[in-house]
Order: sequence, then C-alpha cells, then structure tokens
Amino acid sequence: MKNYNVGIIGATGMVGQRFATLLENHPWFNVKVLAASPRSKGKTYREAVDGRWKMTTPIPEKMADLVLYDATADIKEIASQVDFVFCAVDMPNDEIKALEEAYALAECPVISNNKSHRHTPDVPMIVPELNYDHAKIITAQKKRLGTKRGFVAVKSNCSLQSYVPALYPLDKAGFKVKDVLVCTYQAISGAGKTFNEMPEILDNVIPYIGGEEQKSEIEPLKIWGKIEGDVIVPATEPNFTAQCIRVPVSDGHLGAVFVRFEGKKPTKEEMIKIWSEFSSRPQELELPSAPKQFLHYFTEDNQPQPKLHRNLENGMAVSIGRLREDTQYDYKFVCLSHNTLRGAAGGAVLMAELICAEGYMD
Repeated sequence: MKNYNVGIIGATGMVGQRFATLLENHPWFNVKVLAASPRSKGKTYREAVDGRWKMTTPIPEKMADLVLYDATADIKEIASQVDFVFCAVDMPNDEIKALEEAYALAECPVISNNKSHRHTPDVPMIVPELNYDHAKIITAQKKRLGTKRGFVAVKSNCSLQSYVPALYPLDKAGFKVKDVLVCTYQAISGAGKTFNEMPEILDNVIPYIGGEEQKSEIEPLKIWGKIEGDVIVPATEPNFTAQCIRVPVSDGHLGAVFVRFEGKKPTKEEMIKIWSEFSSRPQELELPSAPKQFLHYFTEDNQPQPKLHRNLENGMAVSIGRLREDTQYDYKFVCLSHNTLRGAAGGAVLMAELICAEGYMD
C-alpha cells in the first residue's frame, strides 16, 4: 500500500486531537498539515492546544511544531500539500457543508467526522464492516462535482456504532429486523468534554442530548440503504425509536437494545454465533485499524462495562452482552463501543483505510 500525506482540519478540538494521536504512527498516513480556526493560524500545534489538550497521551512530537493553517481561508494551500484530509470542525452545520465541498472541489478528498453531509444522497456514510459497498457512490459524487479526485465521505453518529453493528449482521443473516427500541447512555467525551469541564454531570445524569435521538433513528436507514443510480436510497425499515441520555462516564457509549424480528426469529444461540463469527471487508483486507474480531459477546451478567471494555481491540471492537428474551419484543441486550475511537476518529481512519485500499483515492 502506498503512503498518503494527510491533513487534519479542526485539529485543536477533542476529535481532532484524537485524530492526531491515532495518526502519529500510522503505517499509511503521514500528517503533513494541521488546520483550525483563524485564531489558531500561525501558532504551532503545541501552542494552540496549550492548556486544552484532552488526550491521556502526550501531544505527538511529530506534530507539536507544525504551524497551523486557517481551515477556511487556506483551502488551496492545504489541498496542494496533501492527498486528503480528515475533518472534525466545530462550526454551524451549513458552514461545515460548504467547507467540506470546497475542499472536494479543490480536488482534496474529505473524510468527515461531521454530520453535515450525512444525508447528502451521493455521499457515503460508511461503517466499514457493514455497508462498505456504499463507497461505490463516490464515482457518482465526483461526476456531480465535476472533480477528478475530490469527494466527501462521512462516518455516522457515534452512538450508532454501539448498537447498529449488533443488529445489521442478524438482518443480513436472514433474520429480518423489524422494530428496534434503543436507549443510549452516552459518555461526556461525546460532548467534547472532560469531567473538569462538565462538573454538572457528577452525581447526575442528563436526559437530553440535542438532536441525538433524531440521528439515532434516521441514520441507520441510510446504512441499510441501497445504491440506486447516482444516489443512496435509505431503507424504510427497520423502525427505530431512541432515547439518549448523558451519563458520568469519560468514554464509551452503552446501548440498551430491544429488537423484534419479522417472520422467523433466531435463537439466542444463533444470534451469539452470528456475532462471534462475523467478519467483513476490513478484516479481509487486513486494514491497519481493523479489529481482528469486530463483535465480542460476554456471558457474564454484569458485562460489558465502559471502564472495562471500551478499549477492546484498541477501542475498535463492539462489546455485546445480557442477551435474553423479552416480554414485548423478541430479545433485549446491551452493547458498548468507544465513542471517540470506533465512534469518531478511529471509525473515520478505518473508513479512510478502506477507501484507499479499494482505490478511490487514486
């Protein structure tokens, strides 16, 4: 595999910092450019994040002295130095959408952590082990944009990465998922916060996360969708309903899932076997960030737990447990993923690896 020069747009925020740590020693991707808001332009990365570094590991030495660009004003200069960029900016939604398209039009592909293009019909929203084939829509998007290399690809909302990976393989194995009720218990890093920055969460839960429930109910339908012509047409089922709660956990989103099947339902043993044996394109390609085993089932009644299991397989695996029959739905279970690794920066890095390996960056 060839090496790629990459940029991080929004490098000073929590997800941008996570990108920096994940890419520090990446075998394919070399961080050449960092960019952030105009107030950071001209500062070194070390200066820009001084007092704001939120990772548990130090600032990557390779990047500490890189001088930051203005993410909005320096697009052409950034695009001329990199093969593609990772984007995790904190801006109004319409401004992010315009910014990412501007990079694409400058022939700089964008691997986005942002929500702005998730519902653009020819922009793939990829969970690499699930709907990897949606990368094919990139060809149609380039045609619309009139670009040779430039395009936008996005990852889904972080909370989906806990429960959708547990449901999708069951559906594809022939057990049609019809109705899903999910309650997500979401870590404070999903709000870009640490405990020092969010004292109100201590000894507390907050039963509202703006926009999260709508994303949790709608975005899975695009993952289940099909490419028809030059667009991805979202599925009409499964039917999702969600409730999303912020809890006093640093990292790791936990989902309590209730599922009903249409027609024949699987046995518990069949479900656990499907999860345990599930492998997909990232494992086949042996992508650097891919977990060896994507889905892990725990038999203990008190597992999985964020503190114990969020870093499983470098934070890129999904943990499942407490599978049992339900009195109203067919089954209920809990599942867990690391929200800033599998759910955010790590998922985007894995998506970039997939897109590179499949030849869409060339």
